[in-house]
Amino acid sequence: MKVNRNRSFYYIREGISSIFAHGLMSFASICIIVAFLIIMGSFIMLALNINALIGVLESENIILAYVHESLSESDARALEPRIRAIHNISSATFISREEAMQSFARRFSDSNMFEDIDVTIFRHRYAIYVEDVSQIVQTQETLRNIRELGNINANHAIAQTLVSVRNVVTWISVIIIAVLLVISLFIMQNTIKLATYERREEIALMKMVGATNAFIRWPFIIEGFILGMTGSILAYAAVRGLYELAASNMFLFEGGFFSLITFSTSISIPIFLLFIGIGFAVGVGGSVIALNRYLKV
Repeated sequence: MKVNRNRSFYYIREGISSIFAHGLMSFASICIIVAFLIIMGSFIMLALNINALIGVLESENIILAYVHESLSESDARALEPRIRAIHNISSATFISREEAMQSFARRFSDSNMFEDIDVTIFRHRYAIYVEDVSQIVQTQETLRNIRELGNINANHAIAQTLVSVRNVVTWISVIIIAVLLVISLFIMQNTIKLATYERREEIALMKMVGATNAFIRWPFIIEGFILGMTGSILAYAAVRGLYELAASNMFLFEGGFFSLITFSTSISIPIFLLFIGIGFAVGVGGSVIALNRYLKV
């Protein structure tokens, strides 16, 4: 037990001393991990906010379908099962002529101006909610197959724009994350390679006297682990702090159509675990890859 404890202290001491011995490369490794994770975290939060905005649109009355004037109210109400049966429609709410006029009148301060207006100038209609806003055009076309429906208005321009932005952000995120991940691994490998190169004779001697690969490898793995974890924690703190600062200063959207989502536990914990996982993979993975060459002595 004491031998294992002493060995563990040796691994940790050697790993930490190597970090300070190559301070510039260690600092560069941490910086590239922090930059990589901050950019990745920014794109994640952007994508989450776009998805939330699309969700707001999906929760609104996306499609307004007017019933032909020739249909009575009972016949108009009878269309509801056919509308609900259409793919991508989550619900459909019938709005009678009277309800439509009352809703229109509430927009004006002087409601008396509508007293002499015949309610028949308004048409029965359905306020339709969709499940997936990206399929709103197809849903609108399917609704046109119901002959009893006349004009079908859908606010699909904004929805389609947001879906396109979300797709672009996703692709850009994937490309940037892949490039930065390669760069992070490259920097980490170079950091460990520099340490192993300066100690190559010591490593060769340790191999000749019977030291196992694990005994030689552990100090470098601990070095990579510390660098990866340090970068991950700093990046998480930076992403959270910058996002909450931005969210608290978004006065433009205050009380408006949309506001930034909060950095809640359901978001912060997965992001923190993701950052820790990437930091571990880059730090430990870069160390293992860099050591393979020197352990073949």
